[in-house]
Amino acid sequence: GKGNVGRKRLLERTRKGQYLRYVASAVFGLIGSQKGNIVFVTLRGEKGRYVAVPACEHVFIWDLRKGEKILILQGLKHEVTFLCPSPDGLHLAVGYEDGSIRIFSLLSGEGNVTFNGHKAAITSLKYDQLGGRLASGSKDTDIIVWDVINESGLYRLKGHKDAVTQALFLRDKNLLVTSGKDTMVKWWDLDTQHCFKTMVGHRTEVWGLVLVSEEKRLITGASDSELRAWDIAYLQEMEEPEEPEPKKVKGSSPGIQDTREAEDGTLEMDEAPEDRILTCRKAGSIMREGRDRVVNLAVDRTGKILACHGTDSVLEVFRILSKEEIQKKIDKKMKKAKKKAKLNSCKEEEEDLEVNVEMTLQDEIQRVTNIKTSAKIKSFDLIHTPQGELKAVFLLQNNLVELYSLNPSMSTPQTVRTNRITIGGHRSDVRTLSFSSDNIAVLSAAADSIKIWNRSTLQCIRTMTCEYALCSFFVPGDRQVVIGTKTGKLQLYDLASGNLLETIDAHDGALWSLSLSPDQRGFVTGGADKSVKFWDFELVKDENSTQKRLSVKQTRTLQLDEEVLCVSYSPNQKLLAVSLLDCTVKIFYVDTLKFFLSLYGHKLPVICMDISYDGALIATGSADRNVKIWGLDFGDCHKSLFAHDDSVMYLKFVPKSHLFFTAGKDHKIKQWDADKFEHIQTLEGHHQEIWCLAVSPSGDYIVSSSHDKSLRLWERTREPLILEEEREMQREAEYEESVAKEDQP
Repeated sequence: GKGNVGRKRLLERTRKGQYLRYVASAVFGLIGSQKGNIVFVTLRGEKGRYVAVPACEHVFIWDLRKGEKILILQGLKHEVTFLCPSPDGLHLAVGYEDGSIRIFSLLSGEGNVTFNGHKAAITSLKYDQLGGRLASGSKDTDIIVWDVINESGLYRLKGHKDAVTQALFLRDKNLLVTSGKDTMVKWWDLDTQHCFKTMVGHRTEVWGLVLVSEEKRLITGASDSELRAWDIAYLQEMEEPEEPEPKKVKGSSPGIQDTREAEDGTLEMDEAPEDRILTCRKAGSIMREGRDRVVNLAVDRTGKILACHGTDSVLEVFRILSKEEIQKKIDKKMKKAKKKAKLNSCKEEEEDLEVNVEMTLQDEIQRVTNIKTSAKIKSFDLIHTPQGELKAVFLLQNNLVELYSLNPSMSTPQTVRTNRITIGGHRSDVRTLSFSSDNIAVLSAAADSIKIWNRSTLQCIRTMTCEYALCSFFVPGDRQVVIGTKTGKLQLYDLASGNLLETIDAHDGALWSLSLSPDQRGFVTGGADKSVKFWDFELVKDENSTQKRLSVKQTRTLQLDEEVLCVSYSPNQKLLAVSLLDCTVKIFYVDTLKFFLSLYGHKLPVICMDISYDGALIATGSADRNVKIWGLDFGDCHKSLFAHDDSVMYLKFVPKSHLFFTAGKDHKIKQWDADKFEHIQTLEGHHQEIWCLAVSPSGDYIVSSSHDKSLRLWERTREPLILEEEREMQREAEYEESVAKEDQP
């Protein structure tokens, strides 16, 4: 048929030294990444229904009501570290790990505006009230104010000595207030672009900063369990001090506009310098229940609700009373106090009844409740609906989004979890991947669940609970799957019903590896109990129904002297390769279990291996970062390749060829030619170590899983790849990278 002709052509092509390029096709299995923050976005005029979350280098927009992904804002290659929606709700500003910022339109999903000005990851983004300017803070300690409409940078503010954690525009005045990990809070006058005030009242990093009570109060969160409140008074409202010339900042030569801080922070301690523009006095502290640092501190758009969380799974919610509510409280207190005074001094004259009523900070900022989530909180966002309901959405540590709602004005508010997005990903890292024989279904299994994905739509079609999975395969016929677990069990699942058919105690330690026999009648398992076991499929009578169901029975055991890490059948089923903890690979005859060859040469244990389709070659990948290619006839090492910068975690031959893929802890997937010993191409995309990959039976698709919680699909294109051109492009890219790292632009 057509497929065979295509395959023959492909084989001819690879013989001629021409290869086909694999390209990234999709990211899935990920609900939200840890590095950035979750935000509510307005889409189609609806508030509180859609959220944007960082997803490695992309941004996913989820519909909370349906639990569906409705839009992907495509990134390039750096991870997303910060999100901020524009005030009009039409755009989303996205900050990346490399310091670039892109502004996406939420209508079209396109990012037409890019700002490059920072050298390190973006740590904070904030629009001003109208959305015309954007302030960005970064790990490189700079703050840059950008003109969004003209798509240009306005100015850079230098002064912080460590990463900037927050930057806020004031609503009515042309001022900016910023906080940093250098324990400072700085006030900047944007007319003259310099720092006119540095607050040094914090002993630790300032992690969060919000303005409340009509910008008359500043609340800061640091590394201890108190939120500090500061009262702000604006001097212009009292009297106009004569302004010094803005150009001459202390410590700068005349005529040079220096945008560094005006005073060195030490002045505040001994004699306060003359206050300009505003004064800031500490008003007191609100105690949090958490004992650790504040991770996020935020107010909702209306400024009525304040919330913060630490490194745990509790969000503490406070209500900020308005002027009218405070006045009511004062009146109430006055009444009470007067009554009391009257009772105490009935005989005395009425004049002495001037009663002083002090409002404490605790009266003005009241604790509402705590929201307990199902896992550690990484970030959150609030929305206060006109009906008075508070919605809080959380991005959790275990790849999960949850939405809670409560009514803060009730005396005892009830917190309800209304939605969660869970189907689209595992709670923990995926440790094993398999393709079905028709190339359509993909199995991924992690510490708690197995998911079956449709490769073409990337939808999760089945979720089954399991023990900690380490290896897996589809039973021939694709109706059942077999999983090997960390506790040494074999678990057999039926896909149509999603039921666990059977659990068998196969090994005493972890069951590290499974290999399906080429005749498809059974398989072999290798475990930490130093044994290799052979199993056959069989049909047994089902107690519950008249039909027979699939089961497995053990036929033989091969006992060894070392822990078994990996097993693999040769395609003609004559040989079995077993990788052991003593860094060797032993090869046995399958029929007699007699020893045939020992492949030694790796300095650390062989973690992964595969035998080519014709049984001529075996490739082994080890924790010593090398891949060795051996002949299976005499066990001679053809070539040793330095493959990755860290352990080689997975190795698989492309079906019907001598090309193979390796995956490493260095975040890369590489393709090699086992005949010419050439490195063909590198697939970059993952941001953390790669645990495993699967190559489809047709060789057209690869799926990989990583510690960054994402699964990635790669597909083979028809585009030929010429090695010389690849090398040339690689050299150019390396040169450009080295030039960009130097000081001069």
